[in-house]
Amino acid sequence: MRELSSKKNQVCKLSINEQITGKWQKKTYRIIRELGYGATGTVYLVDSDRGPLALKIASEAMSISSEVNVLRHFSKVQGPSLGPSFFDVDDYVFRGKVYPFYTMEYINGQPFLPFLKAKGPEWIRVLSIQLLNDLQKLHEIGWIFGDLKPENLLVTENPTRVRWLDVGGMTRTGRSIKEFTEFFDRGYWGLGSRKAESSYDLFSVSMLMINCAYPSRFEKAGKDGKSFLVNKVKKRAILHPYMPIILKGLDGKYLSANDMKRDLLELIQSPASNKRNDNQRNKKMRRYQPSNRKKRSNADTFGKSRWLGVFESLLVASFLLILYILYLFGQNV
Repeated sequence: MRELSSKKNQVCKLSINEQITGKWQKKTYRIIRELGYGATGTVYLVDSDRGPLALKIASEAMSISSEVNVLRHFSKVQGPSLGPSFFDVDDYVFRGKVYPFYTMEYINGQPFLPFLKAKGPEWIRVLSIQLLNDLQKLHEIGWIFGDLKPENLLVTENPTRVRWLDVGGMTRTGRSIKEFTEFFDRGYWGLGSRKAESSYDLFSVSMLMINCAYPSRFEKAGKDGKSFLVNKVKKRAILHPYMPIILKGLDGKYLSANDMKRDLLELIQSPASNKRNDNQRNKKMRRYQPSNRKKRSNADTFGKSRWLGVFESLLVASFLLILYILYLFGQNV
């Protein structure tokens, strides 16, 4: 699971190898290490009779009750798990004070932005398609993610899969978003309300794509948030293929996550996208081709160029096939 951001006032400090036992369920957990802490509590990696789990402990029940309710609700939903699986909730009594805690699935993966940096910008569309597929399922059962940002996403390996963390910001459709981060909040940019609806999450998906090109993010300058964001998109070449999709998301023109996902899939199939992939692979091939100081005949040059073209076409086809397999896996997992 990701390392959470730290704050000075920590509600309950537990030591490595310390064992805590729940007051009601009597289950024992051994602290392996701290994963981090925030406003609502501290998260630890623990060892249990189920294996490694994530345990979140708080100073009072109200701090984590909404998160427990959300996780419990999703554990009853048939199909893929929307976020970490929920396991247990209990109290830990220490020096006469009661600390509520709950345990959930420990997701071992790589943070969203570092994964893209390592794998390349082509993976923006793959992970976005997976994310949109899950958002569609979430919206269909009446929930909005709300605080959708890279810090709340992990990418697991074998198979490559984007997973959600920190469900504390999830809100029932129609209510006011209860947790948000300004960069991903359409209200901050003056492009909509903070009403919990599918278009709120899809705005955040567009900002997620922008964040991939601007990892350190930026603040709003001036009153016209839309023009400011459009200019930022234009300045990053890796965002140009996604510009129509990003703008529709910013404008709230998508009626559902499926609509946004469909546009991304069409982008994968477009000739222009294939040409971009060809160009990227041409650059990589030239980078690793050894220099040959001997002169070659025109026939040799033509033969090697033709072979190289066939090889590059196979690479492009293989890449697109991988994208479709990942997309289909995201629908079935």
